[in-house]
Amino acid sequence: MAGVGVKRLQAMVWFALLVLTVCAAGAHGLYFHIGETEKRCFIEEIPDETMVIGNYRTQMWDKQKEVFLPSTPGLGMHVEVKDPDGKVVLSRQYGSEGRFTFTSHTPGDHQICLHSNSTRMALFAGGKLRVHLDIQVGEHANNYPEIAAKDKLTELQLRARQLLDQVEQIQKEQDYQRYREERFRLTSESTNQRVLWWSIAQTVILILTGIWQMRHLKSFFEAKKLV
Repeated sequence: MAGVGVKRLQAMVWFALLVLTVCAAGAHGLYFHIGETEKRCFIEEIPDETMVIGNYRTQMWDKQKEVFLPSTPGLGMHVEVKDPDGKVVLSRQYGSEGRFTFTSHTPGDHQICLHSNSTRMALFAGGKLRVHLDIQVGEHANNYPEIAAKDKLTELQLRARQLLDQVEQIQKEQDYQRYREERFRLTSESTNQRVLWWSIAQTVILILTGIWQMRHLKSFFEAKKLV
């Protein structure tokens, strides 16, 4: 009974750590600087059938005040998302501040690229732009207050909905980890097979070289009448 209790406690601790990991990795914000028409790309590991929401806002550099100020509404920002196979999932033109959404259909590294195609920033910002980007993955992309108001959910029902979404996201993360492990195993097996065949080829070449050298030396010694 004690052993069963210890195993159950270990499973609960593992589950809690996994929940914390998913919660910590589900959303993150950053900012970066880009020049005129410069493209900046990010790699995001996303499980299969997972919704991703990105929120961004731009600031332009003011030469006189030497600070970043909110961008003008006319500034354009283009967002492009590619899946692990290189297929374009999203390609759309937005304004100086916006929100983009897409759902992954293939697990793996997704490339998220942003760039401004407006030449106005060259006139007003000296070609310098700051972009604030916040990416939310999985259940972190759900707006639970809006869901509660729309579906008229109580606080308990909303909490249960959040827990179900977290469990679903954890299952997707586990499936993605198994997918990565399977790819790693296949890659390792392929590499080991190549190394094996290369070793066999080297051995055969060494044996053939030895045989050729022995015959050559034998004919040489016979010619010199040393044998």
